[in-house]
Amino acid sequence: MVVGAFPMAKLLYLGIRQVSKPLANRIKEAARRSEFFKTYICLPPAQLYHWVEMRTKMRIMGFRGTVIKPLNEDAAAELGAELLGEATIFIVGGGCLVLEYWRHQAHQRHKEEEQQAAWDAMRDEVGRLALALETLQAQAQAQTQAAPAQSALEELQAQMREVRAQLCARDAPQAASVPQVVSASKAVSASKDQESAEV
Repeated sequence: MVVGAFPMAKLLYLGIRQVSKPLANRIKEAARRSEFFKTYICLPPAQLYHWVEMRTKMRIMGFRGTVIKPLNEDAAAELGAELLGEATIFIVGGGCLVLEYWRHQAHQRHKEEEQQAAWDAMRDEVGRLALALETLQAQAQAQTQAAPAQSALEELQAQMREVRAQLCARDAPQAASVPQVVSASKAVSASKDQESAEV
């Protein structure tokens, strides 16, 4: 059984998100203790959040033009610290999502580049094979053109051998009859000499 690669990046992002919760709690504690942090960082977002929330609730219930009282300082500091902690967790989570998206995009780009390189290599190989095929076809065509000439030459040689064999067969009886004719002519000439001698 093949096991896939362990997603270390996702585990790292999950770890960062888990670490961001205690970090958010520390930020909340610092916001409650520090006067500067409480006054300038926690209170304005808390009052704005309270105002938007109460205005929305009033509009839903049908009350318009109602003046919304701001939160007291302690409640605003508590709400601002909570908002800051949640914002910290949200920012860390969003950052993890963005990093995961970038990592996925880089992986996808790398995969596409590998596929393009493989495609180019295959196209080059197909071109090389096409050239080799054309060369082999040219060689085969040259051989097929040479083959009829070769077969015609072999056929002509066979015919020449047959003609020679026939000539040799005809010459053999003639060569055998020539000595018989010579001997007969010698016998005739000898008999004529004897007749002339007797006369």
